[in-house]
Amino acid sequence: MPHQNILNSEKTALVVVDLQEAFRHPINEFAEIAARASLAVRGFLTLDLPVVITEQYPKGLGRTAEEIMLSLPDDFEFFEKTSFSSCGAATFVERLDALGTEHVVLCGLETHICVNQTAHDLLDRGFSVHLLIDAVASRFTVDKQTAIDKMKLSGVVPATVEMTLFEVMRDSKHRKFKEIQELIK
Repeated sequence: MPHQNILNSEKTALVVVDLQEAFRHPINEFAEIAARASLAVRGFLTLDLPVVITEQYPKGLGRTAEEIMLSLPDDFEFFEKTSFSSCGAATFVERLDALGTEHVVLCGLETHICVNQTAHDLLDRGFSVHLLIDAVASRFTVDKQTAIDKMKLSGVVPATVEMTLFEVMRDSKHRKFKEIQELIK
């Protein structure tokens, strides 16, 4: 039996929080974060694992970043919200429950607001939360780092996109190993 902080692919979902076009200019590292999140999305879809994406008031903040949109099927369902925590949208939590999710791999914007509040609400609901450190950002570094520190103190497990993809495969004999290897090159 694997350690409690090792992802179980049968009970893991990727959650991308509010990585929207309105943040492209205010956040210096937006393009890099969008690229890393897109890699996570493509990896999860390749591995036939669930992806859940929220959008904070898309009428005002725009849609999900183009880098991610290009990775999604045309019929992909987004979860629109106004609360900072994604858990404020009842259908969001319902989706995770319907998927049998126990482990949430979390990324998005902004680290100290929506990602932080989502992580804490997920922990409070009993989910194991793994934060993709290389796929989160805030306008100011101090906000990002403080939020990461706070989440870790609360029990969030730090991770990276590549670490996560290999963790859910667990073995180089995985049927999708070569496809994932190609994605990360």
